[in-house]
Amino acid sequence: MSDARSLRKTMTDAERRLWSLLRARQLNGCKFRRQHPLGSYVLDFACIERKLAVEVDGGQHFDNENDQRRTAWLESQGWRVIRLWNNDALSNAEAVVARIAEALRE
Repeated sequence: MSDARSLRKTMTDAERRLWSLLRARQLNGCKFRRQHPLGSYVLDFACIERKLAVEVDGGQHFDNENDQRRTAWLESQGWRVIRLWNNDALSNAEAVVARIAEALRE
């Protein structure tokens, strides 16, 4: 089983909550994929047509060097990356979705 496929089956509560709001073109008619492989990485959520990666992170990602390398590589490929905290996705999902919508408009 691929990494992406196994990650889809073991999504965090925050990822599940956000996926329920992004799936089926609910946000500005944009299609999002979850646990989308790109290069040697797997993106939490990706809008391919807008080249927007949405990463939902826990506290272990605070100031993480690997995340910085990953973001730099994605940006070198023409992608924009927004990072959100698990806690925000769970407790303030509307604000998180508004931030993603704003990034889609940019």
